[in-house]
Amino acid sequence: MDFNNYKNMFMLFILTLLCFNILDVSVAIDTITSTQFIKDPETLSSKSGNYTLGFFSPENSTNRYVGIWWQPQFTILWVLNRDQPLKDSSGVVRISDNGNDLVVLNGKKEVIWTSNAPNVATNSSLKLLDSGNLVLLEGRTGRTIWESFQHPSNVMLPNMKLTSNKITGEKVKQTSWKTPYDPSIGSFSLSVERLTIPEVFIWNENQPYWRTGPWNGKIFTGLPYMTTHYLGGLHVGDDGEGNVSFFQITSDTVGLLIYNLSSEGNCEEKWWDEKKKEWKVTWNSHEMGCDVYGVCGHFASCNSESSPICSCLKGFEPKNKDEWNRQNWTEGCVRRTPLQQCERYRNQNTSEDSNADGFLKLSMVKVPDFADGSSLTLSSETCRSQCLENCSCVAYSYDADIGCMSWTGNLVDIQKFSNGGLDLYIRVAHTELGKHCMLVVI
Repeated sequence: MDFNNYKNMFMLFILTLLCFNILDVSVAIDTITSTQFIKDPETLSSKSGNYTLGFFSPENSTNRYVGIWWQPQFTILWVLNRDQPLKDSSGVVRISDNGNDLVVLNGKKEVIWTSNAPNVATNSSLKLLDSGNLVLLEGRTGRTIWESFQHPSNVMLPNMKLTSNKITGEKVKQTSWKTPYDPSIGSFSLSVERLTIPEVFIWNENQPYWRTGPWNGKIFTGLPYMTTHYLGGLHVGDDGEGNVSFFQITSDTVGLLIYNLSSEGNCEEKWWDEKKKEWKVTWNSHEMGCDVYGVCGHFASCNSESSPICSCLKGFEPKNKDEWNRQNWTEGCVRRTPLQQCERYRNQNTSEDSNADGFLKLSMVKVPDFADGSSLTLSSETCRSQCLENCSCVAYSYDADIGCMSWTGNLVDIQKFSNGGLDLYIRVAHTELGKHCMLVVI
């Protein structure tokens, strides 16, 4: 064998060893097995190439995080070790020795993050799907023992379900970053609530910050633009086992839509413009002052097209007139004339009494929070009578798809729309019924 042939064979041998070494420690397309791992700065890519799992540092930070990003533009969609950052580039992602868990190791081979999957598995593999879901699969059966979609960060992707369980109270919720440059868990979260008449809420710590209004099986009635603007195929579903889920389904014709919960508590719908290769914000939760939960206080309505935006409901007046006139509406409104005829009406079982309490209609609104439930078996008229006969009932609303809703406590977070919404009937004393204005303007 001449020298050149020997040299070529030697080089081929070295290249073969290198290839085997790379395959042993790095990534084969979209999957790694329990004998492989991902070391910073190596990556794992979905089959389509649109999603990538790897290490990154946020702007103005040297911390290293494991995340999934949208490949056409570096958009972080999910973060693994949000509250356990790596301090250098020595991090490793791998499957644990027992095959049950996904783990992140630092340079000292210490576990800084683990999935803590409850299942027992063998010969597991880690795969990044074309949906952007990172799944840990049991080797023998192929069943999913852990998935990133069950542990959202600040972005909701198509087919990712935010779920609340009626029985256990367990929730899968979206959580904001602490700041635009710090992916640790922030103050705001988004979840599905009020499970008998589902709504989606944004929370600031434990306080409500925004809500959609009730779901009627087709739309959220507190988002009137859902009738004219298709918000990403949003759906609410009940699996019959206690789980109520909020999710979105998009089609190939619509393209990719994501819902990003910012560190300031604003939820933005973003659409990927494939032609321009950029994100476009097509909707956000806090466009106007009325979008802040309960901004006008109790027994008041918010109208973004009015100035000032807050008005007491008909039959009510500001609790603190001086503060109200300074546009500090937090104390809300109180009833001007007490309800006194409830027992009389209930005992006589007649609506002919001219002194009986009645209802004033407020059209096209986001109905208040804390509805006491609903009944599809009741008609609109029966709904009215039932509320009138209940001395604690202060308002009712009827929707053909939701049924009869009623309220017995303080009415909070009512928003007036120019179109859409529902009709709300507010209980007042008979002396208020002869007046025509629906709102008291101060």
